[in-house]
Amino acid sequence: MISSNAYDYINVLDKAADAAAMRNELIANNIANQDTPGYKRQDVDFEGQLKKAMRNSKYTSVDSKVSNLRSRSLEAKQYTDYGNYSYRLDENNVDPEQEQIKLAANQLKYQGIMSSLTNEFKNLQSVMK
Repeated sequence: MISSNAYDYINVLDKAADAAAMRNELIANNIANQDTPGYKRQDVDFEGQLKKAMRNSKYTSVDSKVSNLRSRSLEAKQYTDYGNYSYRLDENNVDPEQEQIKLAANQLKYQGIMSSLTNEFKNLQSVMK
C-alpha cells in the first residue's frame, strides 16, 4: 500500500479489488459445493467494513474520510453463512441460481473497480506531465 495523499483513493480501490477477487473465489467454491451435504455458503464482507470505517468520522468531507482510513480497517472479512435457512434435507444452504446472480454482479463490480483504478492512474499521469 502506498502512503501518500495522492494515492488515498487508489489504496481503497486496491482493497476493494482484492475483496471482489476473494468473493469471486468463494462464490465459485459455493457453486462447486452445491451438492455437498452439510456445506454452508461462504462470502466476504468488505462493504460493511468500508461503511463502518467511513462512519467513524462524521461531518467531514469524503476526501478527508478516505485519507483517514487505516488499511487494517479495510480488510475483507470472510464468513460462513449459517443463518441462511436450508430447505434441503442434507442441510446444504447453497442456492445455485442465487450464486450465479451473485457471481455476475460481483464480476460487474470488479470491472467497475478496475475501470476506476485505471482512471485514477490516468489522472496521476496527466498531473505528472
